[in-house]
Amino acid sequence: MHTPTDEQAHAVDAFRAGHHLVLQAGAGTGKTSTLTLLAASTLSRGRYLAFNKDIARDAAARFPRTVVCKTAHATAYAALGHRYTSRLNSPRQPAWKTGQALGITRPLRIGDHEISPRTLSHTVLRTVTRYCHSADRILARHHVPHLRGLNTPGERAQLAHEVLPFALKAWADLHNPETGVVRFEHDHYLKMWALTEPTIDADFLLLDEAQDTNPVLEEVFTAQRRHAQLVMAGDSAQAIYGWRGARDVMTGFDATPLTLTRSFRFGPLIAEEANRWLTLADAPIRLTGTDTIPTEVGSLNRPDAVLCRTNIGAMAEVMRLLTAGHRVALTRGGQQLAALALAARDLKDGRRTSHPELVLFASWGELQDYAAHDPAGRDLQPFVDLVDTHGPDAILTAVDQLTDETHADVTVSTAHTAKGREWPTIRIADDFPPPRDTDQHDSQGRPIPEPVSDTDARLAYVAVTRARHHLDLGGLSWINTHPTAPSSPLPTGHA
Repeated sequence: MHTPTDEQAHAVDAFRAGHHLVLQAGAGTGKTSTLTLLAASTLSRGRYLAFNKDIARDAAARFPRTVVCKTAHATAYAALGHRYTSRLNSPRQPAWKTGQALGITRPLRIGDHEISPRTLSHTVLRTVTRYCHSADRILARHHVPHLRGLNTPGERAQLAHEVLPFALKAWADLHNPETGVVRFEHDHYLKMWALTEPTIDADFLLLDEAQDTNPVLEEVFTAQRRHAQLVMAGDSAQAIYGWRGARDVMTGFDATPLTLTRSFRFGPLIAEEANRWLTLADAPIRLTGTDTIPTEVGSLNRPDAVLCRTNIGAMAEVMRLLTAGHRVALTRGGQQLAALALAARDLKDGRRTSHPELVLFASWGELQDYAAHDPAGRDLQPFVDLVDTHGPDAILTAVDQLTDETHADVTVSTAHTAKGREWPTIRIADDFPPPRDTDQHDSQGRPIPEPVSDTDARLAYVAVTRARHHLDLGGLSWINTHPTAPSSPLPTGHA
């Protein structure tokens, strides 16, 4: 490992002094290396809680033997989840069958919408999942997710009233270790473990990727303060999973704040680009690049990876690249794209679909109208255009033509899926829309756009910091003319 930076040395000193720490570590700044330094500075017994199994496995090879490296789920499984092994290994079954077993047999009428037993069954299971991600002790109406198309408070209240009794029945079913009708998932035993108010046997705890922690794990972690030294590590500016229950627990954590700001991934030009988005996100850090790493910001003809905002944007990019004759890989495969294409085919054939985004639409025409005329449906317009242009079968054929990353010319990924990854050269796809114009105008009569939202700024920051040597801003180039944006580093070339 390189000689520790001043920031890393300061973190070790603060840790050895016994302080609880919150470590804001920017993209590529050596977060895991720093946590390893902390662990190596003491003979005390530690626990490292990782975001996923791959990170835990990698950490176990790097940390001293005094530190146990596991995911939160693995920790919960050892304590309680193992009792449910037989149910965890049960075969998958469609949600509608689970709903039927719970007593969901008739459609529900809410306003102009008829909600099928299949959709109700999906909603019940999503309600239980949302409860499992929360720190709440009791399953309640606010855990029932919104359905696209139910727009009034009265309609949503009616849905919650109907769904909650079935969700409670499902949660009760899950508590039988031997048999039950609901498929047992890993999030279920994690929640059950959290409800026991567990004590984790360690002198210190390291929570990695803390900005993406679900409230259920946050509660367990912070409760260990009574007996263990706590270290939260992550990057608040990379908190991009709020839509699935995660929240940035770092900014409000009562601990000594520390930062890692020198990136070993890229040089100064990409660091400056990252800092524009960090400023817009009102993030607590700014990055410094490594001078010895050559980097460029400018247009790219053949990037190693193209990063998209949405699955629909990734679908469009895959179609474009395949049509141009490229060998294309898609991170995490094409299952989500295939599911959207199959949903479109159902709707075009006059059948309802069980896809959670599209369950309330009775036909393709209804979805076309919604995407074109309803402000809430604006994000579906690219999907509608893609299906209308190519057809569902062409999209399914494209998914079959995908190759693995080792043999691909270019990898397509969403920015969410790219988190934790890096590539030598990256182009940002065209599905990152600029903020909408307001009714106000500047002195030249041009419309003044809305401010850049925190959510969009964080996602853009994640996207631009995946590049090591060359970044093509592509679909984020609108930032160069946005009135609230910090000035841009000058483009340095073309490739």
